[in-house]
Amino acid sequence: MNDTIVEESQFYKVVVNHEEQYSVWPVDRQNPLGWKDAGFDGPKAACLAHIEEVWTDMRPLSVKRQFDTRAA
Repeated sequence: MNDTIVEESQFYKVVVNHEEQYSVWPVDRQNPLGWKDAGFDGPKAACLAHIEEVWTDMRPLSVKRQFDTRAA
């Protein structure tokens, strides 16, 4: 079976960790430790498009905070 067809027939959810980094995860599986639901699910391509839209700063949260502290 074509992997693309399998991916599009499976549903995923967008998950986020404490560093505000995003990933996709199968909806029927428990989230990996340290990750929580980000409130979006659907086909993998839609989840990846959502991540691209919302994750505009790729730096981990701890790095952003460190940079903001130095800039102040």
